[in-house]
Amino acid sequence: MEPIELFSYWRSSAAYRVRIGLNLKGLPHRITPVHLVREGGEQHSAAYAALNPQELVPTLRHGERVLQQSMAILDYLDEVFPATPLLPGDAEGRARVRALAQLVACDIHPLNNLRVMQYLERTLQASAEARTQWTLHWMAEGLAAMETLLAGHAATGTFCHGEQPGLADACLVPQLYNAHRFGLGLAPYPTLQRIEVACLALPAFDAARPENQIDAG
Repeated sequence: MEPIELFSYWRSSAAYRVRIGLNLKGLPHRITPVHLVREGGEQHSAAYAALNPQELVPTLRHGERVLQQSMAILDYLDEVFPATPLLPGDAEGRARVRALAQLVACDIHPLNNLRVMQYLERTLQASAEARTQWTLHWMAEGLAAMETLLAGHAATGTFCHGEQPGLADACLVPQLYNAHRFGLGLAPYPTLQRIEVACLALPAFDAARPENQIDAG
């Protein structure tokens, strides 16, 4: 198999979801850390910008192919390595899982990632308290919707969809990591908490945790 290299930062939830996907599929890979803060951010170096013009993580290199955007990377992995699929086999199920995953990846995460926080701080001169309230508001709004979509739905099982973890779980768990980090109370989201516990009990999720990365700290 051609080598797989993931350019990652330990606290990046987008990189975290790709680490989960790689682990669920049992794909051997090498992690290359890209520190998003040190010396102004290694993602802004000329060498890394040549790989990813957005200057974001993750980037995945599979042989000679270079891929950006976590959701596109996960789709690619699912197509190229179909064993242990991240999406269910039926069209309705795939649509449901994609909707849950995109709720996190498109609606919650972009509003509280590092570059947004830096813009609020450096350009808009927002106070630390205002930045925290911004983050907590958008997390709470998105997670409340996800709780409603999952709670009591016939397709929800041990995991977001049935009895096997997949794309939605790979997106949810990193976002809940962010919620813990920023001090968002999760009591209103019992279904999300239950799924998080089930996921983190699995080796694929445990190995992907930020604190278990080679660049953690």
